[in-house]
Amino acid sequence: MPQHYDPQPLASSSSPLISDESDYDSSAVSTVIGSPGLFNDGERSSFDTVPIEKRQIGVLSAVSLIFNRMIGTGIYATPSLILRASGSVGMFLLMWVIGALISALGMAVYVEFGTGLPRSGGEKNYLEFLYRKPVLLATCCYALYPCLLGWSAPNAVVFGEYMVHAFGGHITQWNTRIIAFTCVTGITLLHTFQLKWGLRLQNTLAIAKLGIMLFVIFSGLLAFLGWIPLDTKPHNFEKLWEGTSRDPNAFVAGLYNVIWSFIGYSNAHYALSETKDPVKTIKRAAPLAMSLITAMYLLVNVSYLLVVSKEEIRDGGRVIAALYFRNLFGGVAERVLSVVICISTLGNILAVCFTQSRAIQELGREGVLPYSAILASNAPYNTPLAALVLQWVLCTFWMFCPPPGDAYNFVLNLHSYPYSWINCAISAGLLWVYLSPSRWPDWEAPYRAGIPVVALFLASNIFLAIAPLIPPTAGFSLYAYIPYWSHVAATLLIVLAALTYWYIWARVMPRLGGYRLDREVLIQDDGVSRTVLTKVW
Repeated sequence: MPQHYDPQPLASSSSPLISDESDYDSSAVSTVIGSPGLFNDGERSSFDTVPIEKRQIGVLSAVSLIFNRMIGTGIYATPSLILRASGSVGMFLLMWVIGALISALGMAVYVEFGTGLPRSGGEKNYLEFLYRKPVLLATCCYALYPCLLGWSAPNAVVFGEYMVHAFGGHITQWNTRIIAFTCVTGITLLHTFQLKWGLRLQNTLAIAKLGIMLFVIFSGLLAFLGWIPLDTKPHNFEKLWEGTSRDPNAFVAGLYNVIWSFIGYSNAHYALSETKDPVKTIKRAAPLAMSLITAMYLLVNVSYLLVVSKEEIRDGGRVIAALYFRNLFGGVAERVLSVVICISTLGNILAVCFTQSRAIQELGREGVLPYSAILASNAPYNTPLAALVLQWVLCTFWMFCPPPGDAYNFVLNLHSYPYSWINCAISAGLLWVYLSPSRWPDWEAPYRAGIPVVALFLASNIFLAIAPLIPPTAGFSLYAYIPYWSHVAATLLIVLAALTYWYIWARVMPRLGGYRLDREVLIQDDGVSRTVLTKVW
């Protein structure tokens, strides 16, 4: 029988993991991420073997991780696309409400998993718990996502573009990428050598983002009341549903953009092992961040519509925020907008660099990656140095290698699209847990999302997975020269590569070598546990 390890740094344990026999006990996978039945609610803070001094994330920092991840450039750019897709103000606002509801469903699903498995790693842990057979197959499929893609690369390039624009420079392929490289390098160094200051900066930028959005909301209200003069006052709310598009493809494109504007509600789950009282913290931080962002998004969009006419948005071909600042404060204010987007994007990069490094570190602790011992370590600065360096290398590659145009847009979509597949697997698995409780007697999460919530979240992610396969209408094509489904095909190739890696590593090589893989849980010098997979003949 596999042994459940005691989450105290007292000893190591070993259990068979993968052998050539067909009847091995694949529940060993849960011994590393832990079995929920082993702990009551009061003990879940010690669910993972992590020294107490490493738990530095409180409610405010958890909220800022979510807030910074969700609010990047989307709220300043995508409303123009969404309004053109919807055709009317009423449908435009309805799309944002639907997107907010779908995201709230996802938040509830993730809070259930976060309270049931309060350990860093996010989706990795949830997939391992749900899909235990074949052993570590789910881990390998997930591993290529954070270990091949630089999650911060697209937003870092956006940061570079707006930084050049803010200072009146000429935007080129290289000056934007050099600024992006400098930004990611500085953030990596900050997260490596000054963890507390990195968290403080994230918190500060989250508050700054909130302040900027409140400024947009109240300036729009003042313009509506006539306290800020407008050359032409729009009347967008007089005929709410006039012009509503009946094109289903346009509706799909608009809703797709809305939903992706809310992505990031799971960001704090990647660092739960570094969170103080993670169960209580995530139960408070996730709904607080989600409620705040939903309110801000809806009110900011209303403010846009109080200042910019529907016709300007539809025909102008510019981001809605640029039109908003121009109408209120004149053309010079567009540079102010560039500074605003830089601040918003910087917070996003800070949060994503922090969490991607934790996702990579957790894969190192699982023992499935080359040089796992190095990737799992917190030495010598009590931060995941190797994981931070790897994500820096990945970001640098994805910033500099793809040329502008279709190649860069392809990379941008490839970074976001796999989320829909991962969320489908997670929500389908949780629905399976609900419908077959006898098969999951150890699932005792303190928070329950409920069957209707999980089923609706699954349906929404099936929509997100299928929508890119629907041929786009004129004006909504993602690419100029390559097929619109290219990033879907690339995602499938990544999954196939992961399946191939797992099959060779966990099946073919042990069979040819006549050995099995045993799991041993060790305590590192920094007090953090990790798994070692050893060959036993």
